[in-house]
Amino acid sequence: MPMKTYQTDQVKCVSLIGNSGSGKTCLAEAMLFNGGVIERRGTIAGKNTVSDYRPIEQENGNSIFSTVLYTEWQNKKINILDTPGLDDFSGGVVSSLYATDCAVLTINVQNGVEVGSEIHFRHAEKVNKPLILVINGLDHEKANFDKSIEMMKDRFGSNVILVQFPVNEGVGFNSVVDVLKMKLLQYPKEGGAAKELEIPAEHKKRAEDLHSALVEKAAEADESLMELFFSNDSLSEEEIRKGIAKGLLTRGLFPVFCISAKNNMGIDRLMEFIVSEAPSVNDMPSPLNSKGAEVKPNPAGPGSVYVFKSSIEEHIGEINYFRVCSGKITENLDVVNSNNGVKERLSQLYVCAGKNRTRVPELHTGDIGAFVKLKNTKTDHTLNVPGNDWRYAGVKFPEPKYRTAIKAQSESDDEKLGEALNKIHLEDPTIIIEYSKELKQIIVHGQGEYHLNIMKWHLDNIYKIPTSYNPPKIPYRETITKSAPADYRHKKQSGGAGQFGEVHLIIEPYTEGSSELSMMKFGGKEIKLSVRGKDEIDLDWGGKLIYVNCIVGGSIDARFMPAILKGIMEKMEVGPLTGSYARDIRVYVYDGKMHPVDSNEISFRLAGRNAFSIAFKNAGPKILEPIYEVEIMVPSDRMGDVISDLQGRRGMVLGMSSEKRFEVIKARVPLAEMNKYSTALSSITGGRAMYTMKFLEYAQVPGDVQEAVIKAYTEEEEEE
Repeated sequence: MPMKTYQTDQVKCVSLIGNSGSGKTCLAEAMLFNGGVIERRGTIAGKNTVSDYRPIEQENGNSIFSTVLYTEWQNKKINILDTPGLDDFSGGVVSSLYATDCAVLTINVQNGVEVGSEIHFRHAEKVNKPLILVINGLDHEKANFDKSIEMMKDRFGSNVILVQFPVNEGVGFNSVVDVLKMKLLQYPKEGGAAKELEIPAEHKKRAEDLHSALVEKAAEADESLMELFFSNDSLSEEEIRKGIAKGLLTRGLFPVFCISAKNNMGIDRLMEFIVSEAPSVNDMPSPLNSKGAEVKPNPAGPGSVYVFKSSIEEHIGEINYFRVCSGKITENLDVVNSNNGVKERLSQLYVCAGKNRTRVPELHTGDIGAFVKLKNTKTDHTLNVPGNDWRYAGVKFPEPKYRTAIKAQSESDDEKLGEALNKIHLEDPTIIIEYSKELKQIIVHGQGEYHLNIMKWHLDNIYKIPTSYNPPKIPYRETITKSAPADYRHKKQSGGAGQFGEVHLIIEPYTEGSSELSMMKFGGKEIKLSVRGKDEIDLDWGGKLIYVNCIVGGSIDARFMPAILKGIMEKMEVGPLTGSYARDIRVYVYDGKMHPVDSNEISFRLAGRNAFSIAFKNAGPKILEPIYEVEIMVPSDRMGDVISDLQGRRGMVLGMSSEKRFEVIKARVPLAEMNKYSTALSSITGGRAMYTMKFLEYAQVPGDVQEAVIKAYTEEEEEE
């Protein structure tokens, strides 16, 4: 039977988010089963769920990538993005929240609000997504519903509002009181559809109290409902639903549902709530395009899609998952990729439930689908019908927090490794690959140690490339702290034309805005400098070189000045202390000698290079190191430990502030001290802290550290 075509108002898109082990994949399985998309429910232990279908996920027993799924319910379509629970894979959470209109946050009733639940709550808050809370696992012997609710109100605030509560949590759980319907929902042993019964007398009082609280919360969302509530002292179920839908949109309320995903209990009611009350694309703020204009979700508008995820599947190749933001998309539609101008033909459209794909003739605004075999389209690309050349602002992926150097164990695999790393980045844009010419290393940046260990598993098992991880080198810089003169004569005589060039120069530290000097004094001798011309060179690696021509009386011909600069630049690329790039230096070339026959460009290049090198070593050379601004969100009870750890890393705390039961510490820390910080921070705070880091500036290295760095460099040079 061909798949039904759904119109914009029949489509809902939700992300399943929450701590690892809270049952998102199991919940997705039940939703697909209830909607008839699958005939039997798989289990994590059986390694046969629709969502975690990749070998690494089955081996580890948890989600590592987000998975695109769909189900059908009450003549509507629910697109479901099942996301990974571990913070190392937060890229999948962030992109899924971007592509959906509502998040369903699952809470494991044995543990209440865990670290991952808090982190995911913050991700949803950051992008202002409506939130439905689901308490899962009520059939477990250690289920503690009241404690979970208490934790949720403490961590997520007073907008947490119960729509249901269980009457027999623990082994044998099968009934909940629904305070919106004011009915007892009782589930058969095999789960599925509930029987609606009257609320038993012993639960009546609690149900009425919670019903009143729900009515008040719903009325708060809408002024007209507030007036009705004041005049009638209550609202009808229809009115409450309207208020809940409005309150959801503004994050003014987070409704709580009770389920056992494993036993398929409570899922039907949750799905019914999603199709009737959860927001659709029409209710949400429209995304902005690159020209700053809103793109309205207009089903009759020009066809436009945003690709939020790409993956590579065996036997198929690359698959791009997209959301239709405007118009409708049909098979064989010609579109233009606004990111690179490439024309693409959408020859086949699919809707996906994990690795199962169903071909569809068209998809309407708000829906989610997949393309295969496009030429040049990747994650974060916009495809438009011809005539629109703008792009969507798109997903803002988290900055990397962990880096390591990677090397193929056999040199013959170098090229294969490069290709594999590019594919890995395509599937997970939070893994960033940097080919550092300066450090002579491939540096891989990710979200944490586990994140990059999983990447290594893929290289070993899927791509079959043995690799090793090494500590990444630090991109030091070298500069000088005082001025110094030097001169050098390059002379070479060997039958025929010889080589001759002599250069006298002075170097000094350069600071932004400082001007050239007209005189300098060294060892009682004054050197007069009259500026004839200068070149200001912005160096690719940061900082500047100022090259000042002070030649008078033609002692060096103007045509040799570029050759001297070339020689100096060669030395700027390999500083004398650690071979790092040099920066922020002003060079005055003030005198020299030529030979009418033997002077040529190479002679002056070598003379300039050697004179600069001698002067550099006498000018108080210093190593500079990259300093990063680190921002850490930490629970207040762990703040002292985090600060003392930062001080042990030569960190300097810049400021502190509070944000919703978390303390925010801002500090500047040398990159050299941040190796494996994500692992250390996790163990200090029991995994409850989050941090971001971004490059701030280069600063001088303390003397003892400089000595250690130079010593390590010298030893390495000797080994090579």
